[in-house]
Amino acid sequence: METYSVDIDPEQVVRWVLEEHQASPLAFRLVARRSVEPRELPAKSEFRLGDEEREDLSEIATFATLEIAPVHAGDGWRLTVTVEDELGPRLADDELAVEPDEEIEVDTFYREFIRNGRGNATVAAEADSPIGKARITRLLHAIERNEHKKGRGGSQSDKHAPRAG
Repeated sequence: METYSVDIDPEQVVRWVLEEHQASPLAFRLVARRSVEPRELPAKSEFRLGDEEREDLSEIATFATLEIAPVHAGDGWRLTVTVEDELGPRLADDELAVEPDEEIEVDTFYREFIRNGRGNATVAAEADSPIGKARITRLLHAIERNEHKKGRGGSQSDKHAPRAG
């Protein structure tokens, strides 16, 4: 797959996808994940820590991703919203409040990372063919213009899928 950077606000992307998913749950396959990664505390002068103190502390980074893809993987595209958030120094023995790697609800992803403006968020698009690139380009234009249509984003079979609710 070829990756393309996307110059659309991540919050706009996630809000649009949530609205579209609510109207037509079978249009997209959505998977949200959160992972926590301890890192060595950098040797910055503002911390004023000795080697032993620095060994007792680590910096915690949280990564959250939302993968948006068509229900049929053969449609050849994927959109990914990624948030990287550094929580700051923690004692090495402290238990993390979340699992090191876990699947989360899409609403949780939006509420905890996007709506709160937490961390650095980016959007990337991937396509595995010119047809996949054309599909993701149409999707991105719809997101930019905040246009919603029944059945958008999937293959022809998605457009005839029954609506939930």
